[in-house]
Amino acid sequence: MSTDAPLPALDGPRVPPLSGTARSLVILAHGYGSNGADLIGLVPHWREALADTAFVSPNAPYDCPGAPGGFQWWGFGAGGTRSDGVKSAAPILDAFIDAELARLGLGDDRLALVGFSQGTMLSLYVGPRRERQIAGIVGLSGALIDTGEAPRTRPPILLVHGDEDPMVPIDAFYRAKETLEREGFELTTHVSPGLGHGVDLAGLTLGKRFLSRVLA
Repeated sequence: MSTDAPLPALDGPRVPPLSGTARSLVILAHGYGSNGADLIGLVPHWREALADTAFVSPNAPYDCPGAPGGFQWWGFGAGGTRSDGVKSAAPILDAFIDAELARLGLGDDRLALVGFSQGTMLSLYVGPRRERQIAGIVGLSGALIDTGEAPRTRPPILLVHGDEDPMVPIDAFYRAKETLEREGFELTTHVSPGLGHGVDLAGLTLGKRFLSRVLA
């Protein structure tokens, strides 16, 4: 008998497809100290262009100290590394992805991940390590965490970052770009001048264009 503890179950706000029939799925992974209700706020900018897409933005599995109503995918304290963090959170997000795809009767090729900050770090780890290739990944204001593991698949990726981000400095964007290009990913990138740790109109527009293409 297995003694492994069950994985935390995720849930969060959902937006159904505008057409009434889900032919694709976008899962949005929020940042440290935030929640699904925050990141689901991106959806009104994309929903009309993605009429057959269901959206869900799960709350991360752990409460975030010092952020009432906020959650974290992993903690930054206790001496753990970001590599440890993404690897510990990956099975939780993977299980949620499996359940959502099964619920909608969709395959991995109809799934896109959208991450912000810590959610980008997780999405850039989980997406390329799924057994079957997903449709694409949008990484906003995040970083690519080096875990020493090779990707299993190479979905298209969009990276968007502000050049005045005080939380995840722009150097993280350039390191991710260099690594992903070297590893053979189809990559689209954009740097927003003057943008801090957030999403601007350029990011929203590029996200809509990217998701419309990969989920077409």
